[in-house]
Amino acid sequence: MFSQNKGLAKLLSVFMLVVIGTVNCLYEDQIKKFDWRTTQIGRLDQAYVELNGFQPRLLVSTKENVIASLCPKSGEVLWRQVFETGPRGSIKLMQLSSASSGADATAAARPGSAHGFDLLTVQGHAPALIRGWNANTGNLEWEWSLMPLQTEKALSSMWFYQNAMIYHVLPVWKSHLEVTPYFATSGQATGNTAKITAPWISEEKCILAGTYFTCIEGSQLISLDLTANQPQVISKALGETPVKPIRAMEGINGVIVVDDKLVGVKDDIPVCNALRGNSFTLGRFNNQNVIVTANVKDKYLNIDGYISESCQQITELTNSMPYPDHYGSPVIKSFDCKMNRNNDGKGCLFITDTSDDSILAVQQSKSRWTRSEALANIIATEFIDLPLADSEGELEKEMKGKAGDDTSLETDIVSAFIHRISSQVLHFKSLLLHVIGLGSKPSATQKAGLVRDAFGLHKMLVILTKSGKVFGIDNMSGKQHWQLYLDNVEEFSNGEQMRLLIQRTSKHFPLHALCMVVAKDKTTGNGVLYRFNPITGQPAEGGLLQLNYQIKQLSMLPETDTDFVKGILIMDSNNKVQVYPEHAKSKANGLYMYTANKATGSLNGFYVKYENSQLTTLPLWSVDLSGHNGDHQIISVASKNPIETVHSQGRVMPDRSVLYKYINPNLVAVFTQASDSIHKYLLNVYLIDVVSGSVVFSMMHRKVRPPLHVVHSENWLAYAHYNDKVRRTEITTIELYEGKTQANSTVWSSLRAPPMPLVERQTYIIPTLVTSMRETITERGITSKDVLIGTASGSIVELPWALLDPRRPISSSSNGREEGAMPYIPELPLPTENMINYNQTISRLNYIYTAPSGLESTCLVVAAGLDMFVTRISPSKTYDLLKEDFDYILISIVLVVLTTGSLVAKHLASRKSLKQAWK
Repeated sequence: MFSQNKGLAKLLSVFMLVVIGTVNCLYEDQIKKFDWRTTQIGRLDQAYVELNGFQPRLLVSTKENVIASLCPKSGEVLWRQVFETGPRGSIKLMQLSSASSGADATAAARPGSAHGFDLLTVQGHAPALIRGWNANTGNLEWEWSLMPLQTEKALSSMWFYQNAMIYHVLPVWKSHLEVTPYFATSGQATGNTAKITAPWISEEKCILAGTYFTCIEGSQLISLDLTANQPQVISKALGETPVKPIRAMEGINGVIVVDDKLVGVKDDIPVCNALRGNSFTLGRFNNQNVIVTANVKDKYLNIDGYISESCQQITELTNSMPYPDHYGSPVIKSFDCKMNRNNDGKGCLFITDTSDDSILAVQQSKSRWTRSEALANIIATEFIDLPLADSEGELEKEMKGKAGDDTSLETDIVSAFIHRISSQVLHFKSLLLHVIGLGSKPSATQKAGLVRDAFGLHKMLVILTKSGKVFGIDNMSGKQHWQLYLDNVEEFSNGEQMRLLIQRTSKHFPLHALCMVVAKDKTTGNGVLYRFNPITGQPAEGGLLQLNYQIKQLSMLPETDTDFVKGILIMDSNNKVQVYPEHAKSKANGLYMYTANKATGSLNGFYVKYENSQLTTLPLWSVDLSGHNGDHQIISVASKNPIETVHSQGRVMPDRSVLYKYINPNLVAVFTQASDSIHKYLLNVYLIDVVSGSVVFSMMHRKVRPPLHVVHSENWLAYAHYNDKVRRTEITTIELYEGKTQANSTVWSSLRAPPMPLVERQTYIIPTLVTSMRETITERGITSKDVLIGTASGSIVELPWALLDPRRPISSSSNGREEGAMPYIPELPLPTENMINYNQTISRLNYIYTAPSGLESTCLVVAAGLDMFVTRISPSKTYDLLKEDFDYILISIVLVVLTTGSLVAKHLASRKSLKQAWK
């Protein structure tokens, strides 16, 4: 028996040695060395803070369908639960057991059961999920569901909690209300559904204020008490018609906010009518109900507390602190006070939501902590090169001279040499003074560590979010160096997001970098331009510019002016064009633009002409993709990356000939979708030259529907879609080739009618749901291309293009096979070692952005969803960089030995030759 165990142990040891040799993993010391992640919860919706319990807690729900527990001291996420996106995961109600108006939470438990709930949530509508959570751990303790009979009406359903009962309110607009009570923890109905006739209710004018369903009708409030045995219509005159929409006052039953003042739906509801403000919340202080308000005046955040019934101000709750502009307008959500002997209010914590999607905690007139939840909705990112160090900048300035000066140092070699020597002397002097402590003080960017490195890996990450908040973040450490907020801006009318453009990089010393945000004004609908320095976050070139027209299309000019600024070409709704800055108008002459109408499925091309100091547009072509029934709509338009560089112009064939790539920089992929009575879904793919308007290639998919994610690069196109017939996600790839001869090897022209390309296409099966796709990009395009695929599980898979290549041969024979071509297999492998974020899961991953670095082998990556992940990857390994464990001492010794040996051998050889000469 012992010998058998000994033999088994030896066999197991041999097996482990074999397996360990095949492991490909991330070393422990490399974790978070080249990457970092932020964890977000989204914009705040509801908040409950409790400081007097056994364990202080801050429970929140957000508009991103997330519930979470935050540490009241630091704002750190203790736990979170992320629900589905859209109406299916929307949080209709969040209720704490201790905030249930004194009701016993366990009173609604099943007979014989001792459990109730710490936290109760109602989520979705078809079905609605009622769940009980452990507030300390975030674990689900119980749940029950409710499936409505008519799912389309259930979308507007409402819920409220009262005395261990949960009420489901289903409004049928312009008709009646259906109210059904249930035991909160069991889901057992306590009675029949009550139908209350209410023909005046409408979705735009009605809200649920506690147990009262309240509507505004002209200058009157009309309410119904939904918990009454016989609900009666309660009417109250307001005196004048409200200007702003009404909203419920959280915490007080039957109190609403009408034009920034508190109003009770009935006269016998005690409320402080004298208060004015757009932000109220209810809490307890010294065993009294207290209303707390928050407002901003003279750049100070003022928080005041009043007794709910008498409006008497409580001075202990007064807080005032400096309030930066980038927070926007504050809305106080919750507060609580830690009980102490003095009851001086110093232990009070106020939780505030701001219009820039931040969460601000205030205590003792100071900011206790802040969470920037705008990062949960990233729409655009850019990597900006950091400025040179002061000494390197001076050398750069001396070597370049003034831009545009014909007598600059570039044309005077002697002067350039003299200035170079003098610059080196100044550098040595500066170094010496710095060593002895008498050197000049470092600049602000140097103090912050914002100095360009040798390999171009250290950059400023500029992020634009959906709320209009812009961040400047160090891509190496994740530190937020600056932030600014653009108030009253939003996405464009057709669903297109705001744009972040780079007009000038940091490579033109001493000129600073320049970025621009293009958005739409919420009030007027006209365009808005905001220019700023991406390194410091300060406004530049005038900052905010309000346009007097709506933006239809925009494009960056390919050439720069004398200040190295790229102009922006903007087309308005009347097809007129403007250029900013205006002195760059002449550089827009001869450009081509196109517009796409998603609803009608049409594309139009224009030619921009500059004549007599005026810019005009000439319509060139029009393409109708709406189909014979006119029901096809454009769902996606994908163009190539404008900074992409194509290194290889062809592909070597087995017979040693070259198959040249069809590299058309004007090629755009357009996807349309329509419903079909036979095939259910139709997806059309069009490759269109947007200069000539010619359709280069088209293809139709049947029984295929979104989600659709597209990557368009070089001569290939890859897009992920859902095959409804076989119920799986697939990736289709297309490659275009000119053939064995190249039409024009120097300059591409869409106007010379190039030959139609050869098209290769293939479809692969991917065993996961794709949420985003992006190709890698490097500075010169030498490195192999990989495709980054974001999955629904929150991982980012790096797939080499060789796996997606449509020219993968069907046959496994090696005869006549292209170099590097693998045999075709329908299923794409997703090995765990190809997941670049290893165990750093990104919730709701929907955005990936890549940018080149100074190293040709390395690509910078930003992935975002609810969380954000920043890293760098090397698709072809770091072939241009020495390894970290490179033995410098050994190579130095080898070089010294070889050098010494060569000198000794040379001396011995000369002596030998001399002796031979004397013989």
